[in-house]
Amino acid sequence: MTENPLPPCPECAGAYAYEMGALLVCPECGHEWPLASGEPGEAPGERVIKDAVGNVLADGDTVTVVKGLKVKGSPTGIKAGTKVRNIRLVEGVDGHDIDCRIEGFGSMQLKSSVVRKV
Repeated sequence: MTENPLPPCPECAGAYAYEMGALLVCPECGHEWPLASGEPGEAPGERVIKDAVGNVLADGDTVTVVKGLKVKGSPTGIKAGTKVRNIRLVEGVDGHDIDCRIEGFGSMQLKSSVVRKV
């Protein structure tokens, strides 16, 4: 059995914490806390999101899609070179950290690894 690399529970010091989305959960006392707070010296909210080429992204930026993307439920996908204006950075699921609105597709989330800052 391997050692748990996650920090112990701040409430009861239980060693069996597990990840659930962006939170850590203690099964012994039921306490939930953000994963970032387990890192000493890291202030919450100082998350840096970079695009496919390493540029730092911020809310309100305009980005370009660098590769064609398939969209569930749509016969056509998003073509490479599509401009996306006024992005918002969010804590997404499975690495989808950009919330945006794309002409012809509506609101969706994108991964920062498939866009480039304009």
